[in-house]
Amino acid sequence: MTEVGDFSGFSRDCPRFFSELAANNHKTWFEEHRRDYEHYVEAPAREFVLALGRRLKQIAPKIQADPRVNKSIFRLYRDTRFSKDKTPYKTHLGLWFWEGARPRMECSGFYFHLEPPDLMLGAGLYRFPKPMLEVWRQSVVDPKHGPALVKALDRAAKGGDLYFGGKHYKKTPRGFDPDHKNAELLLYDGFYAGWESKIPDEFYSPELVDFCFRRYETMLPIHRWLAAMTERAP
Repeated sequence: MTEVGDFSGFSRDCPRFFSELAANNHKTWFEEHRRDYEHYVEAPAREFVLALGRRLKQIAPKIQADPRVNKSIFRLYRDTRFSKDKTPYKTHLGLWFWEGARPRMECSGFYFHLEPPDLMLGAGLYRFPKPMLEVWRQSVVDPKHGPALVKALDRAAKGGDLYFGGKHYKKTPRGFDPDHKNAELLLYDGFYAGWESKIPDEFYSPELVDFCFRRYETMLPIHRWLAAMTERAP
């Protein structure tokens, strides 16, 4: 694992890079500014992953924080093979801290998303793999796991200005009671808590670690429930 120094905050050149990339999303511009990306985005992102990962281990001891591209740092290049949008680069910074033995995107975890002028923090699982979708549905109506999920939702909702996402279907899936008290949750094909705002002042200082940690703490009940669910999945 790459060793880096202590995190001291992102500079204002980081969101500026993404704003300029959004207006110049082509290879020629990026190659001319590659060093800006490496210096103002990638290097501090590695430091941040390690620093926040250490803090997250206080509440999620098995969390994985790996400061490499395609691990905790999402790659900048877009996959354009099946997209009408052929712009080559993402215009945001995405970071992922996951928990579990499954492939990283099949685990619950904590997400960090910078897309100027906004910052979004989230926890959960954006989309369930097909076998896990059935585990989710069975868990939602289970006499033990269903009430535990509702309790986790209530605790998270009281902890901060969060929203919950992942709702996808319009009808209760076949084989499930549409009148079940948790039927609304059967309409989800992923589940996550989220928080977002304009980029805070803390982004430019070491305080960003504590800033994110406090918000992830409010989302922790959701993460813990989902992490336990993924362990039950085939």
